Amino acid sequence: MSKPKLYGIAGSRALRSLWAIEETGIEYEHVPVNFMEESKQADYLAVNPNGRIPALQDGDVTLCESMAINLYLAKTYAGDLYPQDAAGEAKAWQWSVWGISEIEPLQMQIVYQKLFMPEDRRDAGIIAAAEKGLQRPLAVLDAELEGSEWLLGDAFSIADLNLAAVMDLLTTVAVDYSGFQNASRWAAACYSKPSYARAKAVGS
Repeated sequence: MSKPKLYGIAGSRALRSLWAIEETGIEYEHVPVNFMEESKQADYLAVNPNGRIPALQDGDVTLCESMAINLYLAKTYAGDLYPQDAAGEAKAWQWSVWGISEIEPLQMQIVYQKLFMPEDRRDAGIIAAAEKGLQRPLAVLDAELEGSEWLLGDAFSIADLNLAAVMDLLTTVAVDYSGFQNASRWAAACYSKPSYARAKAVGS
């Protein structure tokens, strides 16, 4: 049986799925497709017609969208990462979706300004407004983690990985959320995982 094949590079949303597949510990093939011209080539469009990364091929299963890929990987290959009951499963989905709906839109406004705009054309007002907007979801996360090491209880799970993977860009663009002590403590624990470092290395 062929190994799962994961497309993408670490300097993109594909880091999320590189982290997840590294955390499962399975053998896989990494195809370093970038998010520019390579993802628009015909051979890659045959895998993901959207022309975006990441994508996963695993036997007869082909998936795009990082959160879907990660939930599939955890459920299929890492039972200890994936909740065993319906309520826990729903919570894992909840926090995965929450990250891309509550954190990512504001985060990407900052990313666009700081990483893709020339310094003399950056809009400080957009950055400030997005940083202010992030205070509400970060406060929600901080409250959720009060008295709990991880989102779903006593063990690191795919919920933690997915949300931390989304929030990774906050560090890249130097958004300081150290004032949210529970959230920053949790994030540091997530990023200390050896699988995170391996994903960064393999996807470079």
